Amino acid sequence: MNADYVIVGAGSAGCVLADRLSADGRSTVMVIEAGGSDRRFWIQVPLGYGRVFYDPKVNWMYRTEPDPGLGGRTDYWPRGKVLGGSSSINAMVYIRGDRTDFDDWAGEGNPGWSWRDIEPHFLGIEKASGGPLHIADVSNRYHPVSRRLIEAGESLQLPFNPDFNGESQEGVGFYRLTISPDSRRMSAARAFLRPALKRPNVRLVAGAHVERLHFEGRRARRLTVLIGGERRMIEARREIILAAGAIGSPMLLQRSGVGPGELLSELGIPVLHDNPNVGANLQDHLGVSYYYRSRVPTLNSELGSWWGRIFAGVRYLLTGGGPLGLSVNHAGGFFRTDPSMTRPNMQLYFQGLTTIEAKTGTRPLLYPDPYPAFNIGISSCRPRSRGWVSIRSANPLEPPRIEPNSFAEPEDLSEMVAGMKFVRRLADTPTFSEIIERRVRPEGPCETDEEIAADIRARCGTVFHPSCTCRMSPNEVDGVVDPRLRVHGLEGLRVVDASIFPNVPSGNLNAPTLAVGAKGAAMILEDRDRV
Repeated sequence: MNADYVIVGAGSAGCVLADRLSADGRSTVMVIEAGGSDRRFWIQVPLGYGRVFYDPKVNWMYRTEPDPGLGGRTDYWPRGKVLGGSSSINAMVYIRGDRTDFDDWAGEGNPGWSWRDIEPHFLGIEKASGGPLHIADVSNRYHPVSRRLIEAGESLQLPFNPDFNGESQEGVGFYRLTISPDSRRMSAARAFLRPALKRPNVRLVAGAHVERLHFEGRRARRLTVLIGGERRMIEARREIILAAGAIGSPMLLQRSGVGPGELLSELGIPVLHDNPNVGANLQDHLGVSYYYRSRVPTLNSELGSWWGRIFAGVRYLLTGGGPLGLSVNHAGGFFRTDPSMTRPNMQLYFQGLTTIEAKTGTRPLLYPDPYPAFNIGISSCRPRSRGWVSIRSANPLEPPRIEPNSFAEPEDLSEMVAGMKFVRRLADTPTFSEIIERRVRPEGPCETDEEIAADIRARCGTVFHPSCTCRMSPNEVDGVVDPRLRVHGLEGLRVVDASIFPNVPSGNLNAPTLAVGAKGAAMILEDRDRV
């Protein structure tokens, strides 16, 4: 098997790459994906993502190593193992990121990556500008209790923001979601890959685990994949493009002899190119919430009984409406914990649903607590701490070693403490205090900065935004790929996914990952046409 371009991974970036690289018909494209079909009911139903949160059929279900910053706890990291990747199992919130995030990327020596450079690629993928990706403003469908966040925020001088993808992120408002007009999830597979697969020059190989890459000298030429227990060789006539995500891409490089030389030697893997940055610089957004029992109905009231769930299901099947046609994240925003900051450093979430009494290892969004409740949470926008990802062996089926290194930088924890104190101020506004019966989590007083910090360490966790593990940099002293996403020191090999972010952007990562896929494809085609 062979193609001009072989893409490893049919996630957010990989689906965009398949579409853009094949559109002019001049190149053949092969997409290799370890997972299977996304044509599953609970993937297509927006709120159904709670049902696939622990489903090994579509989810890698990674766990981190014990994290000292979290009191030695391990954290659960779901990642999509299905067409569409994590865009098929995420919460569908569409946030481009703060414009200055991308200016920071360019400012670190990466020409072509400023906001002015990447904005056209956001516009090119979005339906409002002629692209294929539906982004829905469904604020008129959100539960009424979510509007109290807007009122409370405004009373604390946070402006109402009608669009977090507009001129400014700051303020409170309603989240826009990647949901189509028929109230189904608009994943990268649905928006980009399926149209591409209608072309004769695109081929999908699903259920295929890439074992390693093979090189002729310094040039990547072929890769070995495991399909149904059999090894097959695939050749790329032009380039191999890794789009396996912030976990998968560095792992594949390491298995192929590209990465920290000492680690690879210990594992018996011949070192082709020693670069300790492969798998390093891992960044993620950490989040934590306060939970409140409510005096007024919330989504718990609609979904907390069997008859409520039946009604919600019938309503969704007949009209596409109701809670099943939405994400659990309704309202939110961005704010500064210090007014002297030039941009927001915290993201705010409001969910009119709680699952406090759920069993460990479940996320029953369709089976919430049997009493009205809601939660208000935060996540850090630009953490400073960095961790790493590494393989345990050359076996492609063995899970990675993920070490988040949370709160290694003390400022990350102090900012989270300040963020939770703001959440308490929100809860103390008349808008919320009149409906709060009591706080359910955290239990106990949790009043001092030390107590709040201890609670954060005890309860916070990933909001599922790993990135930066194949960091973009003009030199390999600080990174893995150059500004054109070519792997330093090698030829015929690029990485195009969230792992190339120099720093994690502010907000949810699906949108910037899609834009990186579009920009990466544009650069690949430019380089093709120069030859």
